[in-house]
Amino acid sequence: MTYGITDLSTFILGTIFIVLLPGPNSVYVMTVASRRGVAQGYRGACGIFLGDAILMILSATGVAGLLHSNPLLFYALKYAGAAYLAWLGFKLLKAGWQGWRTKEADTASDISEEKGSRPFRTALVISLMNPKAILFFVSFFIQFVAPGYEHPALSFLILGLIVQLCSAVYLTVLIFAGAKLAAQFRRHRKLSAAGTGGVGAAFIGFGVKLAGATLR
Repeated sequence: MTYGITDLSTFILGTIFIVLLPGPNSVYVMTVASRRGVAQGYRGACGIFLGDAILMILSATGVAGLLHSNPLLFYALKYAGAAYLAWLGFKLLKAGWQGWRTKEADTASDISEEKGSRPFRTALVISLMNPKAILFFVSFFIQFVAPGYEHPALSFLILGLIVQLCSAVYLTVLIFAGAKLAAQFRRHRKLSAAGTGGVGAAFIGFGVKLAGATLR
């Protein structure tokens, strides 16, 4: 089976579109940046880049293709990812509620502010425990490393570079936007608490969506 330039262009456009879709990765990075600043936001972004790179390597070597041949593996990963996102969401909701009730300014906290928290590690786990991301890399990369394709390595490198560049630009915008919001969060305690709770609800929603994901 061979692929032409039209097929490659279609996959490139699809790659850009999917990367720019809002998801738990981007929401988490923006939350960290708004609570702890640009440097911490970039630590979270680095965790996402590493997770994406691992998924791309798994796809290139065909390991991620096991999800198609062994649906039980996919379902185990799917529910583990959903549980992890829901757990983060409940922590954020709890922090938002506590921040709303307190009378002191700027005490609302979220997972990115907890003592000893590690944005890099949390973002890495979010990236790896996201069945949507794995299925994305399977569908976009396995087809270009198939034995019948003329230049599998070149296509993989091109698409991989596009994914990472788009992610870098997109997350950078979110990080600096989040940092700009930080001043508003610090001045308005209830706004900060509401924002934290809203992100928590979003993470629970992501978890529910992943729990209902299928291989189709």
